Amino acid sequence: MRLTLGWTSAVVCLLCAGPGQATTLDDDPLLESAASSSAVAERKARGVLRARDQAVLSSELAGRIVEMPYTDGQDFNKGEVLVRFDCSAYQAQLNAAQAAVRAAREELNHNKQLAALNSVGRFQVALAEARQAQAQAEAQVYQVQVKRCSVAAPFNGRVVQRKVQPHESVAGGTPLLEIVDNRTLEVHLLVPSSWLAELKPGQHFEFVPDETGQPLQIEIKRLGARIDEGSQTLLLIGALPQDASGLLAGMSGSARFLEAP
Repeated sequence: MRLTLGWTSAVVCLLCAGPGQATTLDDDPLLESAASSSAVAERKARGVLRARDQAVLSSELAGRIVEMPYTDGQDFNKGEVLVRFDCSAYQAQLNAAQAAVRAAREELNHNKQLAALNSVGRFQVALAEARQAQAQAEAQVYQVQVKRCSVAAPFNGRVVQRKVQPHESVAGGTPLLEIVDNRTLEVHLLVPSSWLAELKPGQHFEFVPDETGQPLQIEIKRLGARIDEGSQTLLLIGALPQDASGLLAGMSGSARFLEAP
């Protein structure tokens, strides 16, 4: 009985419409609301905050760690030493190489003096010059190794995680520290590739991090270089406002475009 009455009411409603006022399904406010909600949903995307300056620092030589002044969560400044190795062996090799350079220089000067008196030929002078150049090159190699005994911070930032601990011996290429600069955050979104024609650098959208719940006005800075053929999505990168604070790399949230692409 309820189904019959519902159908009768619908028919009566259609018949009651005056001339030029025929009621259609498109005029149903419930359908309009559903369509509007669908349109809004299509303008949303999920994103994450990522830092432009972030790195995993690795050892450039094999050695024993003697100092790591910063631990997880601590801030540091650019140029400060983050890791220091025991460098006594490399320093001794450098000292020996520098002594060889001085000896080669003295030999070259002596041969030049003898050549001026016609006591030695040009060959001996050229050979002394080659020995000096070889000694200088070897000294430069050891200088590079000594510099690698300490790892300096490439930018201002914070330690995310220690990969090793002081007093451990590591091989060359071993990850030491993961660091990040949370002042260089950007919003990374994956949006449908069908939006490409409408997305332009300089446009704005709203991004709400899940962790803070505070909406942020984001400016589109760059678009990805390619479309993922599997998901048909495009990378979009946005810049945070200058007064944004309390944000950390890895925070995720929802983006909403005020104007539908």
